[in-house]
Amino acid sequence: MPRKLFQRYVPDHQTIRDQKCLRCFGTLLHNPALWHLNRHSLARAFLVGLICAFIPVPFQMVLAAAGAILINANLPVAVALVWLTNPVTMPPVYYFCYKVGAWIMHLPAQKFNFELSMDWILHGMANVWQPFLLGCAVLGLISGVLGYIVVKVAWRWLVIRRWRRRHLQA
Repeated sequence: MPRKLFQRYVPDHQTIRDQKCLRCFGTLLHNPALWHLNRHSLARAFLVGLICAFIPVPFQMVLAAAGAILINANLPVAVALVWLTNPVTMPPVYYFCYKVGAWIMHLPAQKFNFELSMDWILHGMANVWQPFLLGCAVLGLISGVLGYIVVKVAWRWLVIRRWRRRHLQA
């Protein structure tokens, strides 16, 4: 069952509640719906987590937790999914977002040299921020909706397959 697979890797309630960045939610973290692992809560967690993974801000985990609380998604999965864009994967993912945004806006993709400095962020981003943010929004929405659909379909398929196996064995 998919539930057992996810429960093996998902942190428990106390580990999530002890996170310093999530303490701002206080008693909202005690809602049992945030900890249930079923087809609906997992699909919503994928929706929220993947959308938040493409938001280019620090503290994506807090945004994912707020979204999970808002729509009663599985909190640990939603928070864990934002780590798809980690410091190693951010440059290629965000460059791809920029390319997609430039393609949508019919702009030629500009060559730029990324520097991790405040000067580059203030001046270098001035030329590319619109296609970059558009690409992040589009890819975040597409990946979130696709994740939602894939989880719903895959979970249902696994349950039907398991039910058929039990039915044939009986």
